[in-house]
Amino acid sequence: MTMQTPTPASASPASPAGSGAGGARSGARPVSGAQGAWLVAEREISTRLRSKAFLISTGLILFLVLASVLFSGFMANSGGFGDDTKVAAVGTSAETLSSDALKDAGLDVTKVDDRAAAEELVRSGEVDAAVVPGGDTPVDLTVLALESAPSDLVQLLSAAPTVELLEPSTTNPFLAYIIAIGFGIVFMMSAVTFGTTIAQSVVEEKQTRIVEILLATVAARTMLAGKILGNSILALSQVVAIAALASVGMLATGQDLLLGELGTSLIWFAILFAFGFVLLAGLYAALAALVSRQEDIGSVTSPVMMLVMLPYIAVIIFNNNPQALAIMSYIPFSAPVGMPMRMYLGTAEWWEPLISVGILIVSIAIVLWIGSRIYSNSILRTGTRVKLADAIRG
Repeated sequence: MTMQTPTPASASPASPAGSGAGGARSGARPVSGAQGAWLVAEREISTRLRSKAFLISTGLILFLVLASVLFSGFMANSGGFGDDTKVAAVGTSAETLSSDALKDAGLDVTKVDDRAAAEELVRSGEVDAAVVPGGDTPVDLTVLALESAPSDLVQLLSAAPTVELLEPSTTNPFLAYIIAIGFGIVFMMSAVTFGTTIAQSVVEEKQTRIVEILLATVAARTMLAGKILGNSILALSQVVAIAALASVGMLATGQDLLLGELGTSLIWFAILFAFGFVLLAGLYAALAALVSRQEDIGSVTSPVMMLVMLPYIAVIIFNNNPQALAIMSYIPFSAPVGMPMRMYLGTAEWWEPLISVGILIVSIAIVLWIGSRIYSNSILRTGTRVKLADAIRG
């Protein structure tokens, strides 16, 4: 559904900002706040869905997510990227390499009669290395290699003490690091993409003076609410689609256990992302109303950009720091990344996400109250950049 505009007799885009908008309101059919916000939201959604650039970029993101999940799953199931290490074994060393402990270690063992035969296979390149009895170490074995010994073979034959963990971790540190990057990238990319879209839309309508016609039908605060609502629906839909595709990819590659571990984290990520994006969208729209040229958008929205990027950087640096993650999970701009990570690591109580959501709701109310004043007092002022203090005072 597209926004209905009044007749030219009621308003003209070329008319002065104050008189044009005011005169149009007197002749236009009034709409309720909720109806007007939904009309603006529908307009935002339909505009984005008709954009080839938006559809192509969304499709590319979904394809990359699915491809990365499938690829990592296939690599995990196949046991790695390389082929089995080919090893020649002499005498009793063949029995050692054929033990139960090393049988599934990815070694392709070839038995030979003596050291000379083993060296010949190494020099010809038929095997990567050879293992012969004897040596100066407790394992009493010697590895023969042409230029450098395969590190996996040396590691398998190295003597190591038995390790018993009194409080073993239930999560893989490397996997936790990858998941932290995943949460951070999805939040940052979606927030920046749709936040920039909102800012560009605000400035475009202001620059072309279309906003004067739109304000003939709905109030400025209602228009701001509709913009936030429409883009929030699109952003959340993209996040849900990413989570769904990632889940399908995990199931297709047999990563059911990982999906089970991530299930609660993914749900809370979607919930916290929805609230967090509303917060950021309000900032993007309000600050963009301060300028009248597309070239000036970066200068006014750069603080919001930093607020989006900092959680991504912080979660990568502090993903194994419980105290830092606990602080991040309650800060409104980093909670959509910090809290899901704590849920995955099992360091958050069941009630903590609820408190995080409550803090986000309070933050949204404050930001939208201030943002609506900035937007209302700046949207019809063209020319030079409006000072933030002036926009707040009105």
